[in-house]
Amino acid sequence: MATATVAKKHLIAGATGEWEVVIGMEVHAQVISKAKLFSGASTEFGGEPNAHVSLVDAAMPGMLPVINAECIRQAIRTGLGLNAKINLYSVFDRKNYFYPDLPQGYQISQYKYPIVGEGVVRVDLKDGESFEVGIERLHLEQDAGKSLHDQDPNYTFVDLNRSGVALMEIVSKPDLRSAEQATAYLSKLRSILRYLGTCDGNMEQGSLRADVNVSVRRPGEPFGTRREIKNMNSLRFIRQAIEYEARYQIDTLEDGGTIEQETILFDPQTGKTHPMRSKEEAHDYRYFPDPDLLPLRLSQAEVEALKADLPELPDEKKDRFMREYGLSAYDAGVLVASKAAADYFEEVAQGRDAKLAVNWVTGELFGVLNKQGLSITDSPVSTSALGALIDLIANKTISNRIAKEVFEIMLETGQDPAQIVKERGLEQVTDTAAIEAIVDQVIAANPKQVEQLKTKPKTIGWFVGQVMKATQGKANPQAVNEILRAKLQIGEE
Repeated sequence: MATATVAKKHLIAGATGEWEVVIGMEVHAQVISKAKLFSGASTEFGGEPNAHVSLVDAAMPGMLPVINAECIRQAIRTGLGLNAKINLYSVFDRKNYFYPDLPQGYQISQYKYPIVGEGVVRVDLKDGESFEVGIERLHLEQDAGKSLHDQDPNYTFVDLNRSGVALMEIVSKPDLRSAEQATAYLSKLRSILRYLGTCDGNMEQGSLRADVNVSVRRPGEPFGTRREIKNMNSLRFIRQAIEYEARYQIDTLEDGGTIEQETILFDPQTGKTHPMRSKEEAHDYRYFPDPDLLPLRLSQAEVEALKADLPELPDEKKDRFMREYGLSAYDAGVLVASKAAADYFEEVAQGRDAKLAVNWVTGELFGVLNKQGLSITDSPVSTSALGALIDLIANKTISNRIAKEVFEIMLETGQDPAQIVKERGLEQVTDTAAIEAIVDQVIAANPKQVEQLKTKPKTIGWFVGQVMKATQGKANPQAVNEILRAKLQIGEE
Protein backbone atom coordinates (compact mmCIF):
# COMPACT_ATOMS: atom_id res chain seq x y z
CA MET A 1 0.00 0.00 0.00
CA ALA A 2 1.71 3.16 -1.21
CA THR A 3 1.52 6.06 1.21
CA ALA A 4 1.28 8.63 -1.56
CA THR A 5 -1.72 6.85 -3.10
CA VAL A 6 -3.55 6.64 0.21
CA ALA A 7 -2.83 10.30 1.00
CA LYS A 8 -4.17 11.32 -2.42
CA LYS A 9 -7.29 9.28 -1.86
CA HIS A 10 -8.16 11.21 1.29
CA LEU A 11 -7.55 14.73 -0.03
CA ILE A 12 -10.51 17.12 -0.19
CA ALA A 13 -10.94 19.45 -3.13
CA GLY A 14 -11.36 23.13 -2.34
CA ALA A 15 -11.86 26.14 -4.57
CA THR A 16 -8.12 26.94 -4.44
CA GLY A 17 -6.66 23.44 -4.45
CA GLU A 18 -6.56 20.27 -2.38
CA TRP A 19 -6.64 20.00 1.41
CA GLU A 20 -5.84 17.27 3.88
CA VAL A 21 -7.96 16.77 6.99
CA VAL A 22 -6.04 15.78 10.13
CA ILE A 23 -7.91 14.05 12.95
CA GLY A 24 -6.94 12.94 16.44
CA MET A 25 -9.28 11.42 19.01
CA GLU A 26 -9.52 11.45 22.79
CA VAL A 27 -11.73 8.52 23.73
CA HIS A 28 -13.24 8.31 27.21
CA ALA A 29 -13.97 4.68 28.09
CA GLN A 30 -15.78 3.88 31.31
CA VAL A 31 -13.95 1.13 33.18
CA ILE A 32 -15.88 -2.05 33.98
CA SER A 33 -15.65 -2.36 37.76
CA LYS A 34 -18.19 -2.74 40.53
CA ALA A 35 -16.94 0.32 42.42
CA LYS A 36 -15.76 3.80 41.45
CA LEU A 37 -12.14 4.85 41.02
CA PHE A 38 -11.67 6.33 44.49
CA SER A 39 -14.72 5.17 46.45
CA GLY A 40 -16.80 2.08 47.09
CA ALA A 41 -19.98 3.49 45.52
CA SER A 42 -21.71 1.40 42.86
CA THR A 43 -21.05 2.00 39.16
CA GLU A 44 -24.33 0.39 38.06
CA PHE A 45 -25.99 2.24 35.18
CA GLY A 46 -29.33 3.88 35.86
CA GLY A 47 -31.05 4.06 39.23
CA GLU A 48 -32.58 7.03 40.96
CA PRO A 49 -30.55 10.28 40.77
CA ASN A 50 -27.85 10.49 43.46
CA ALA A 51 -28.50 6.91 44.60
CA HIS A 52 -24.93 5.72 43.87
CA VAL A 53 -23.00 8.43 45.68
CA SER A 54 -20.56 8.14 48.57
CA LEU A 55 -19.30 10.98 50.77
CA VAL A 56 -16.08 10.90 48.71
CA ASP A 57 -18.00 11.38 45.44
CA ALA A 58 -19.93 14.27 46.95
CA ALA A 59 -16.66 15.88 48.15
CA MET A 60 -17.69 16.13 51.76
CA PRO A 61 -15.02 17.74 54.02
CA GLY A 62 -12.37 15.36 55.32
CA MET A 63 -13.12 12.59 52.81
CA LEU A 64 -10.02 11.00 51.27
CA PRO A 65 -9.76 9.04 47.98
CA VAL A 66 -8.58 5.40 48.00
CA ILE A 67 -7.46 3.83 44.72
CA ASN A 68 -9.57 0.95 43.41
CA ALA A 69 -7.01 -1.74 42.48
CA GLU A 70 -9.37 -3.35 39.94
CA CYS A 71 -9.49 -0.11 37.93
CA ILE A 72 -5.68 -0.11 37.82
CA ARG A 73 -5.66 -3.70 36.56
CA GLN A 74 -8.25 -2.86 33.90
CA ALA A 75 -6.17 0.08 32.66
CA ILE A 76 -3.06 -2.11 32.41
CA ARG A 77 -4.98 -4.82 30.52
CA THR A 78 -6.26 -2.19 28.10
CA GLY A 79 -2.76 -0.83 27.58
CA LEU A 80 -1.48 -4.32 26.82
CA GLY A 81 -4.35 -4.82 24.37
CA LEU A 82 -3.29 -1.63 22.59
CA ASN A 83 0.31 -2.89 22.25
CA ALA A 84 1.33 -0.01 24.49
CA LYS A 85 4.07 0.58 27.03
CA ILE A 86 2.96 0.12 30.64
CA ASN A 87 4.55 2.69 32.91
CA LEU A 88 5.62 1.16 36.21
CA TYR A 89 5.56 4.64 37.78
CA SER A 90 2.55 6.93 37.40
CA VAL A 91 1.06 9.87 39.28
CA PHE A 92 -2.48 11.11 39.91
CA ASP A 93 -2.89 14.88 39.54
CA ARG A 94 -5.53 17.43 40.30
CA LYS A 95 -6.97 19.08 37.19
CA ASN A 96 -8.57 22.27 38.43
CA TYR A 97 -11.69 23.71 36.82
CA PHE A 98 -15.18 24.65 37.94
CA TYR A 99 -18.32 22.97 36.71
CA PRO A 100 -21.63 22.50 38.58
CA ASP A 101 -21.46 18.70 38.47
CA LEU A 102 -17.82 18.53 39.67
CA PRO A 103 -18.23 18.70 43.46
CA GLN A 104 -14.52 19.01 44.37
CA GLY A 105 -13.86 21.86 41.98
CA TYR A 106 -11.14 19.64 40.46
CA GLN A 107 -10.88 16.29 38.74
CA ILE A 108 -8.39 13.62 39.80
CA SER A 109 -6.63 12.69 36.56
CA GLN A 110 -3.09 12.00 35.28
CA TYR A 111 -0.89 14.44 33.42
CA LYS A 112 2.88 14.07 33.09
CA TYR A 113 3.07 10.48 34.29
CA PRO A 114 0.17 8.41 32.88
CA ILE A 115 -0.25 4.72 33.58
CA VAL A 116 0.05 3.75 29.88
CA GLY A 117 2.40 5.20 27.26
CA GLU A 118 2.66 4.88 23.50
CA GLY A 119 0.94 2.06 21.60
CA VAL A 120 -0.58 1.25 18.21
CA VAL A 121 -3.91 0.02 16.80
CA ARG A 122 -4.25 -1.67 13.40
CA VAL A 123 -7.43 -0.82 11.53
CA ASP A 124 -8.84 -2.58 8.46
CA LEU A 125 -11.33 -0.87 6.14
CA LYS A 126 -13.99 -2.64 4.07
CA ASP A 127 -12.15 -1.94 0.81
CA GLY A 128 -9.11 -3.86 2.06
CA GLU A 129 -7.08 -0.79 3.06
CA SER A 130 -5.24 -1.14 6.36
CA PHE A 131 -3.61 1.58 8.41
CA GLU A 132 -2.13 2.06 11.87
CA VAL A 133 -3.11 4.63 14.45
CA GLY A 134 -0.57 5.59 17.08
CA ILE A 135 -1.70 5.77 20.69
CA GLU A 136 -0.15 8.70 22.53
CA ARG A 137 -1.17 7.65 26.05
CA LEU A 138 -3.88 6.19 28.24
CA HIS A 139 -4.52 7.75 31.60
CA LEU A 140 -7.05 7.13 34.35
CA GLU A 141 -9.36 9.83 35.66
CA GLN A 142 -12.66 10.17 37.46
CA ASP A 143 -15.84 11.12 35.63
CA ALA A 144 -17.92 14.18 36.51
CA GLY A 145 -21.61 14.08 37.41
CA LYS A 146 -24.44 15.04 35.09
CA SER A 147 -26.25 18.37 34.88
CA LEU A 148 -29.98 18.08 34.12
CA HIS A 149 -31.31 21.20 32.43
CA ASP A 150 -34.80 19.99 31.50
CA GLN A 151 -36.30 19.23 34.91
CA ASP A 152 -37.33 22.76 35.90
CA PRO A 153 -37.60 26.06 33.99
CA ASN A 154 -35.64 27.94 36.66
CA TYR A 155 -33.07 25.47 37.98
CA THR A 156 -30.40 23.04 36.84
CA PHE A 157 -30.34 19.77 38.78
CA VAL A 158 -27.23 17.67 39.36
CA ASP A 159 -27.06 13.86 39.41
CA LEU A 160 -23.81 12.56 40.94
CA ASN A 161 -24.35 8.86 40.17
CA ARG A 162 -21.64 9.08 37.52
CA SER A 163 -19.33 11.25 39.62
CA GLY A 164 -16.12 9.38 40.44
CA VAL A 165 -16.67 6.54 37.97
CA ALA A 166 -13.32 5.46 36.51
CA LEU A 167 -12.57 6.57 32.98
CA MET A 168 -9.71 5.60 30.70
CA GLU A 169 -8.84 8.49 28.40
CA ILE A 170 -7.22 6.99 25.32
CA VAL A 171 -5.46 9.68 23.30
CA SER A 172 -4.54 8.93 19.69
CA LYS A 173 -1.88 10.60 17.62
CA PRO A 174 -3.16 12.79 14.73
CA ASP A 175 -2.91 9.85 12.31
CA LEU A 176 -6.47 9.83 10.94
CA ARG A 177 -7.21 11.41 7.57
CA SER A 178 -10.94 11.01 6.97
CA ALA A 179 -14.28 10.56 8.70
CA GLU A 180 -14.29 6.96 7.47
CA GLN A 181 -10.92 6.27 9.09
CA ALA A 182 -12.01 7.96 12.33
CA THR A 183 -15.17 5.87 12.72
CA ALA A 184 -13.34 2.69 11.71
CA TYR A 185 -10.68 3.40 14.35
CA LEU A 186 -13.28 4.01 17.07
CA SER A 187 -15.13 0.82 16.08
CA LYS A 188 -11.88 -1.16 16.29
CA LEU A 189 -11.01 0.41 19.65
CA ARG A 190 -14.47 -0.44 21.00
CA SER A 191 -14.06 -4.02 19.78
CA ILE A 192 -10.71 -4.37 21.58
CA LEU A 193 -12.16 -2.99 24.82
CA ARG A 194 -15.09 -5.41 24.64
CA TYR A 195 -12.80 -8.38 23.98
CA LEU A 196 -10.72 -7.38 26.99
CA GLY A 197 -13.79 -6.84 29.17
CA THR A 198 -12.47 -3.45 30.31
CA CYS A 199 -15.32 -1.30 28.89
CA ASP A 200 -18.75 -2.34 27.60
CA GLY A 201 -18.54 0.20 24.76
CA ASN A 202 -22.21 1.19 25.04
CA MET A 203 -22.09 4.60 23.39
CA GLU A 204 -25.83 5.17 23.80
CA GLN A 205 -25.39 4.93 27.59
CA GLY A 206 -22.37 7.24 27.54
CA SER A 207 -19.84 4.63 28.65
CA LEU A 208 -17.81 5.32 25.50
CA ARG A 209 -17.49 8.93 24.32
CA ALA A 210 -15.06 10.70 22.05
CA ASP A 211 -13.65 14.20 21.71
CA VAL A 212 -12.60 14.64 18.07
CA ASN A 213 -9.84 17.10 17.13
CA VAL A 214 -10.10 18.31 13.53
CA SER A 215 -7.78 20.55 11.52
CA VAL A 216 -6.97 21.00 7.84
CA ARG A 217 -3.79 21.79 5.95
CA ARG A 218 -2.31 21.84 2.48
CA PRO A 219 -0.58 18.49 1.76
CA GLY A 220 2.91 18.50 3.22
CA GLU A 221 2.44 21.66 5.30
CA PRO A 222 2.57 21.82 9.13
CA PHE A 223 -0.56 20.97 11.10
CA GLY A 224 -3.24 23.62 11.11
CA THR A 225 -5.16 24.99 14.12
CA ARG A 226 -7.48 22.34 15.50
CA ARG A 227 -11.00 22.57 16.84
CA GLU A 228 -12.22 19.95 19.32
CA ILE A 229 -15.69 18.46 18.83
CA LYS A 230 -16.76 17.55 22.36
CA ASN A 231 -18.64 14.55 23.79
CA MET A 232 -19.55 12.52 20.71
CA ASN A 233 -21.32 9.21 21.42
CA SER A 234 -22.53 8.13 17.97
CA LEU A 235 -20.47 6.83 15.06
CA ARG A 236 -22.95 8.30 12.59
CA PHE A 237 -22.80 11.74 14.20
CA ILE A 238 -18.99 11.60 14.41
CA ARG A 239 -18.83 11.00 10.66
CA GLN A 240 -21.25 13.88 9.98
CA ALA A 241 -19.46 16.23 12.37
CA ILE A 242 -16.01 15.61 10.87
CA GLU A 243 -17.26 16.05 7.31
CA TYR A 244 -19.03 19.32 8.16
CA GLU A 245 -16.16 20.68 10.25
CA ALA A 246 -13.51 19.90 7.62
CA ARG A 247 -15.53 21.67 4.94
CA TYR A 248 -16.19 24.62 7.27
CA GLN A 249 -12.47 25.07 7.99
CA ILE A 250 -11.52 24.77 4.31
CA ASP A 251 -14.14 27.34 3.27
CA THR A 252 -13.09 29.71 6.07
CA LEU A 253 -9.40 29.56 5.12
CA GLU A 254 -10.10 29.91 1.41
CA ASP A 255 -12.20 32.99 2.14
CA GLY A 256 -9.22 34.56 3.90
CA GLY A 257 -10.39 33.84 7.46
CA THR A 258 -8.54 32.18 10.33
CA ILE A 259 -9.33 29.19 12.52
CA GLU A 260 -9.40 29.82 16.26
CA GLN A 261 -8.56 26.99 18.66
CA GLU A 262 -11.94 26.24 20.21
CA THR A 263 -14.04 23.56 21.85
CA ILE A 264 -17.14 23.05 19.72
CA LEU A 265 -20.35 21.04 19.80
CA PHE A 266 -22.14 19.18 17.01
CA ASP A 267 -25.89 19.68 16.58
CA PRO A 268 -27.45 16.55 15.00
CA GLN A 269 -30.58 18.52 14.14
CA THR A 270 -28.79 21.01 11.91
CA GLY A 271 -25.78 18.86 11.02
CA LYS A 272 -23.50 21.76 11.96
CA THR A 273 -20.87 22.49 14.60
CA HIS A 274 -20.90 25.62 16.77
CA PRO A 275 -18.48 27.10 19.34
CA MET A 276 -18.79 26.17 23.01
CA ARG A 277 -15.75 27.94 24.50
CA SER A 278 -12.16 28.78 23.70
CA LYS A 279 -9.92 25.72 23.99
CA GLU A 280 -8.03 25.43 27.26
CA GLU A 281 -4.33 24.59 27.38
CA ALA A 282 -2.73 22.38 30.04
CA HIS A 283 -1.54 25.38 32.08
CA ASP A 284 -5.14 26.61 32.37
CA TYR A 285 -5.94 23.59 34.55
CA ARG A 286 -3.05 24.22 37.00
CA TYR A 287 -2.15 20.52 37.28
CA PHE A 288 -0.31 19.41 40.41
CA PRO A 289 0.16 15.97 42.05
CA ASP A 290 -2.78 15.06 44.26
CA PRO A 291 -1.48 15.35 47.85
CA ASP A 292 -3.90 12.66 49.06
CA LEU A 293 -2.60 9.98 46.69
CA LEU A 294 0.90 8.53 46.63
CA PRO A 295 2.56 7.80 43.27
CA LEU A 296 1.51 4.45 41.83
CA ARG A 297 4.35 1.95 41.58
CA LEU A 298 3.91 -1.35 39.76
CA SER A 299 6.22 -4.34 39.38
CA GLN A 300 7.03 -5.92 36.03
CA ALA A 301 5.85 -9.24 37.48
CA GLU A 302 2.37 -7.79 38.04
CA VAL A 303 2.24 -6.56 34.45
CA GLU A 304 3.44 -9.90 33.05
CA ALA A 305 0.81 -11.77 35.07
CA LEU A 306 -1.94 -9.64 33.56
CA LYS A 307 -0.43 -10.04 30.09
CA ALA A 308 -0.42 -13.83 30.42
CA ASP A 309 -4.14 -13.75 31.21
CA LEU A 310 -5.22 -11.68 28.18
CA PRO A 311 -7.84 -13.20 25.87
CA GLU A 312 -7.36 -13.71 22.13
CA LEU A 313 -7.84 -10.24 20.63
CA PRO A 314 -9.48 -9.29 17.29
CA ASP A 315 -6.28 -9.16 15.19
CA GLU A 316 -5.07 -12.52 16.52
CA LYS A 317 -8.50 -14.08 16.04
CA LYS A 318 -8.76 -12.74 12.48
CA ASP A 319 -5.38 -14.22 11.57
CA ARG A 320 -6.37 -17.57 13.11
CA PHE A 321 -9.73 -17.67 11.30
CA MET A 322 -7.95 -17.08 7.99
CA ARG A 323 -5.33 -19.73 8.80
CA GLU A 324 -7.49 -22.46 10.40
CA TYR A 325 -10.78 -22.01 8.57
CA GLY A 326 -9.48 -20.71 5.24
CA LEU A 327 -11.67 -17.59 5.46
CA SER A 328 -11.05 -14.50 3.36
CA ALA A 329 -9.71 -11.40 5.11
CA TYR A 330 -13.10 -9.75 4.59
CA ASP A 331 -15.16 -12.61 6.09
CA ALA A 332 -12.78 -12.99 9.03
CA GLY A 333 -12.87 -9.22 9.64
CA VAL A 334 -16.68 -9.14 9.68
CA LEU A 335 -16.82 -11.97 12.22
CA VAL A 336 -14.15 -10.79 14.65
CA ALA A 337 -15.55 -7.24 14.84
CA SER A 338 -17.81 -8.70 17.53
CA LYS A 339 -16.54 -11.29 19.99
CA ALA A 340 -20.06 -12.69 20.33
CA ALA A 341 -20.33 -13.11 16.54
CA ALA A 342 -16.91 -14.76 16.35
CA ASP A 343 -17.85 -17.17 19.14
CA TYR A 344 -21.17 -17.95 17.45
CA PHE A 345 -19.42 -18.72 14.16
CA GLU A 346 -16.87 -21.02 15.80
CA GLU A 347 -19.60 -23.07 17.44
CA VAL A 348 -21.45 -23.41 14.12
CA ALA A 349 -18.29 -24.19 12.12
CA GLN A 350 -17.02 -26.86 14.53
CA GLY A 351 -16.53 -29.99 12.42
CA ARG A 352 -18.32 -28.47 9.41
CA ASP A 353 -17.57 -26.71 6.12
CA ALA A 354 -16.30 -23.32 7.38
CA LYS A 355 -17.15 -21.50 4.14
CA LEU A 356 -20.73 -22.76 4.28
CA ALA A 357 -20.91 -21.75 7.96
CA VAL A 358 -19.60 -18.21 7.39
CA ASN A 359 -21.98 -17.70 4.46
CA TRP A 360 -24.97 -18.61 6.62
CA VAL A 361 -23.82 -16.64 9.66
CA THR A 362 -22.86 -13.42 7.86
CA GLY A 363 -25.51 -13.76 5.17
CA GLU A 364 -28.88 -15.16 6.23
CA LEU A 365 -28.48 -14.80 10.01
CA PHE A 366 -26.93 -11.31 10.05
CA GLY A 367 -29.60 -10.20 7.56
CA VAL A 368 -32.37 -11.28 9.93
CA LEU A 369 -30.66 -9.75 12.97
CA ASN A 370 -30.19 -6.40 11.20
CA LYS A 371 -33.80 -6.40 10.00
CA GLN A 372 -35.14 -7.13 13.49
CA GLY A 373 -32.65 -4.87 15.28
CA LEU A 374 -31.21 -7.74 17.32
CA SER A 375 -27.67 -8.50 18.46
CA ILE A 376 -26.06 -11.90 17.94
CA THR A 377 -26.58 -12.69 21.63
CA ASP A 378 -30.35 -12.38 21.06
CA SER A 379 -30.34 -14.57 17.94
CA PRO A 380 -33.64 -16.46 17.48
CA VAL A 381 -31.62 -19.34 15.97
CA SER A 382 -29.18 -21.18 18.22
CA THR A 383 -25.76 -22.32 17.06
CA SER A 384 -26.85 -25.96 17.31
CA ALA A 385 -29.96 -25.32 15.17
CA LEU A 386 -28.02 -23.48 12.46
CA GLY A 387 -25.35 -26.17 12.55
CA ALA A 388 -28.03 -28.84 12.09
CA LEU A 389 -29.40 -26.95 9.07
CA ILE A 390 -25.93 -26.77 7.52
CA ASP A 391 -25.54 -30.53 8.10
CA LEU A 392 -28.70 -31.14 6.06
CA ILE A 393 -27.19 -29.14 3.19
CA ALA A 394 -23.81 -30.86 3.46
CA ASN A 395 -25.26 -34.40 3.38
CA LYS A 396 -27.51 -33.41 0.45
CA THR A 397 -30.76 -33.98 2.38
CA ILE A 398 -31.90 -30.54 1.17
CA SER A 399 -30.66 -28.05 -1.39
CA ASN A 400 -29.39 -24.60 -0.49
CA ARG A 401 -32.60 -23.13 -1.92
CA ILE A 402 -34.81 -25.32 0.26
CA ALA A 403 -32.53 -24.57 3.23
CA LYS A 404 -33.49 -20.90 2.99
CA GLU A 405 -37.15 -21.90 3.14
CA VAL A 406 -36.45 -24.10 6.17
CA PHE A 407 -34.54 -21.25 7.82
CA GLU A 408 -37.59 -18.97 7.51
CA ILE A 409 -39.76 -21.63 9.14
CA MET A 410 -37.18 -22.04 11.93
CA LEU A 411 -37.41 -18.31 12.63
CA GLU A 412 -41.20 -18.45 12.84
CA THR A 413 -41.65 -21.68 14.79
CA GLY A 414 -38.36 -22.45 16.53
CA GLN A 415 -38.62 -26.02 15.23
CA ASP A 416 -35.65 -28.30 14.62
CA PRO A 417 -34.64 -28.17 10.91
CA ALA A 418 -34.70 -31.96 10.50
CA GLN A 419 -38.24 -32.05 11.89
CA ILE A 420 -39.35 -29.32 9.47
CA VAL A 421 -37.86 -31.16 6.49
CA LYS A 422 -39.49 -34.47 7.48
CA GLU A 423 -42.95 -33.05 8.28
CA ARG A 424 -43.14 -30.98 5.09
CA GLY A 425 -41.56 -33.46 2.74
CA LEU A 426 -38.73 -31.20 1.71
CA GLU A 427 -36.07 -33.87 1.24
CA GLN A 428 -33.94 -33.37 -1.84
CA VAL A 429 -34.69 -35.63 -4.80
CA THR A 430 -31.49 -37.55 -5.56
CA ASP A 431 -33.08 -40.43 -7.49
CA THR A 432 -31.45 -39.96 -10.90
CA ALA A 433 -34.20 -41.92 -12.64
CA ALA A 434 -36.88 -39.56 -11.29
CA ILE A 435 -34.81 -36.50 -12.20
CA GLU A 436 -34.11 -37.93 -15.67
CA ALA A 437 -37.82 -38.36 -16.31
CA ILE A 438 -38.50 -34.71 -15.52
CA VAL A 439 -35.51 -33.60 -17.63
CA ASP A 440 -36.95 -35.52 -20.59
CA GLN A 441 -40.29 -33.76 -20.12
CA VAL A 442 -38.66 -30.31 -20.03
CA ILE A 443 -36.56 -31.02 -23.14
CA ALA A 444 -39.55 -32.34 -25.07
CA ALA A 445 -41.68 -29.33 -24.18
CA ASN A 446 -39.06 -26.75 -25.26
CA PRO A 447 -37.64 -27.57 -28.73
CA LYS A 448 -36.98 -23.89 -29.49
CA GLN A 449 -34.67 -23.52 -26.47
CA VAL A 450 -32.98 -26.81 -27.38
CA GLU A 451 -32.13 -25.36 -30.78
CA GLN A 452 -30.72 -22.20 -29.15
CA LEU A 453 -28.31 -24.32 -27.12
CA LYS A 454 -26.33 -25.10 -30.26
CA THR A 455 -25.17 -21.47 -30.49
CA LYS A 456 -25.70 -20.40 -26.87
CA PRO A 457 -24.50 -23.17 -24.51
CA LYS A 458 -25.08 -20.98 -21.46
CA THR A 459 -28.83 -21.32 -22.06
CA ILE A 460 -28.53 -24.57 -20.14
CA GLY A 461 -29.04 -22.51 -17.00
CA TRP A 462 -32.60 -21.88 -18.15
CA PHE A 463 -33.21 -25.64 -18.42
CA VAL A 464 -31.80 -26.18 -14.92
CA GLY A 465 -34.24 -23.57 -13.64
CA GLN A 466 -37.19 -25.28 -15.35
CA VAL A 467 -36.30 -28.66 -13.85
CA MET A 468 -35.86 -27.14 -10.38
CA LYS A 469 -39.23 -25.42 -10.77
CA ALA A 470 -40.89 -28.69 -11.79
CA THR A 471 -39.48 -30.41 -8.68
CA GLN A 472 -40.32 -27.44 -6.40
CA GLY A 473 -36.61 -26.97 -5.77
CA LYS A 474 -36.16 -30.47 -4.38
CA ALA A 475 -33.97 -31.90 -7.13
CA ASN A 476 -30.24 -32.07 -6.55
CA PRO A 477 -28.91 -29.17 -8.69
CA GLN A 478 -25.65 -30.97 -9.48
CA ALA A 479 -27.49 -34.09 -10.64
CA VAL A 480 -29.85 -31.96 -12.74
CA ASN A 481 -26.91 -30.21 -14.41
CA GLU A 482 -25.09 -33.45 -15.16
CA ILE A 483 -28.16 -35.18 -16.62
CA LEU A 484 -29.05 -32.16 -18.76
CA ARG A 485 -25.53 -31.91 -20.18
CA ALA A 486 -25.52 -35.62 -21.00
CA LYS A 487 -28.95 -35.49 -22.66
CA LEU A 488 -28.19 -32.32 -24.64
CA GLN A 489 -24.60 -33.33 -25.36
CA ILE A 490 -23.05 -30.22 -23.85
CA GLY A 491 -19.59 -30.47 -22.34
CA GLU A 492 -18.45 -28.93 -19.05
CA GLU A 493 -17.37 -25.27 -19.29
